[in-house]
Amino acid sequence: MADTPPTSSAHFQPDARPVDEQLGDLRVQIDAVDQQLLALLNQRAQLAQAVGEVKKLDGSPVFRPDREAQVIDRVKNRNPGPILSDSIAPIWREIMSACRSLEARQRVAFLGPIGTFSEQAALHYFGSSIEPLVCPSIDEVCRATVAGSADFGVLPIENSTEGVVARSLDLLLQSPVAIIGETSLLVTHNLLRSSLNREGITQVCAHPQALAQCQGWLSQNLPDAERVAVSSNAEGARMAASNPAIAALASERAASQYGLHVVQRAVQDEAHNRTRFVVVSHLDRVTPAAPTGHDCTSLAVSIDNRPGAVHDMLVPLKRHGVSMTRFESRPARSGQWEYVFFIDLAGHPVQDNVAAALDELRAQCSFFKVLGSYPLDVH
Repeated sequence: MADTPPTSSAHFQPDARPVDEQLGDLRVQIDAVDQQLLALLNQRAQLAQAVGEVKKLDGSPVFRPDREAQVIDRVKNRNPGPILSDSIAPIWREIMSACRSLEARQRVAFLGPIGTFSEQAALHYFGSSIEPLVCPSIDEVCRATVAGSADFGVLPIENSTEGVVARSLDLLLQSPVAIIGETSLLVTHNLLRSSLNREGITQVCAHPQALAQCQGWLSQNLPDAERVAVSSNAEGARMAASNPAIAALASERAASQYGLHVVQRAVQDEAHNRTRFVVVSHLDRVTPAAPTGHDCTSLAVSIDNRPGAVHDMLVPLKRHGVSMTRFESRPARSGQWEYVFFIDLAGHPVQDNVAAALDELRAQCSFFKVLGSYPLDVH
């Protein structure tokens, strides 16, 4: 039976046999295909182990996000269906995560406790075969990554409703880390509690960003409840688990983790509320990424305070046809009303037009730092 080709659902037609008999035959075929898949997965894992042995000869890194992005692109482009292309990336990411862990289990730091969206972002980007390092703050995420107790750190960088996470920008500027990847999550905030109704809620505990993203719903539905900012949404869930008067704004994963009821789903004010995360590593451990065709280059720059300086800074980008996808400013903390500009550019420095634009831009800046060039999250 293992050599029997699988039945194509596109050509399968129910026949006159009893339903149980037809289902039985199909399930036997599915079992046979599962066995073939398992054999192929183990064959792939053996090849990955061989790759790991070769990498040891020159100290090549275990994790190459540019290479994995190219693998996923190629598989998606060759997908004949009926599996949707959007389903391919998470399947292959888990396969590569499992194979990668045979070389070395990646240590990934993120804001805890377990159940945060930062944890979800880490799993979405790396797959589940990682060694998690749960941190009490994003400052600690960065410290762990710099110190080497984590290979990578996951930092929230911006939200589609509330804008940038200022502390993450400061850490990128001040720390010897580089961005090696990004991921974006659709963030759904749920009202969680130890009981099934909203009666008797005196406090709603969540991260300040979550409270801001749900302020309209809270004002309308829980106007008398105190809004208490805590270090993370999962920390709010942990508090709600021990106090019936507290409700939390967090994910369904946090509800499961802390044994809470989902009293109300999707209480965020914007239905398409997304948070973007960046993945960072210590500068000394970063291998320059090869271009993938859908890359981002992130910069932090400062310019002299003179009329037209910002306009002049942007001219090289227009001249060389480089698209700017993000432009943020932060105080330079010099006490002189000076600012640092955080810029995302579409493209990779090996591209001639991007390289030319960067050279001209660097010449105009009093401070210039490439925060990283990395594949965009298009999967």
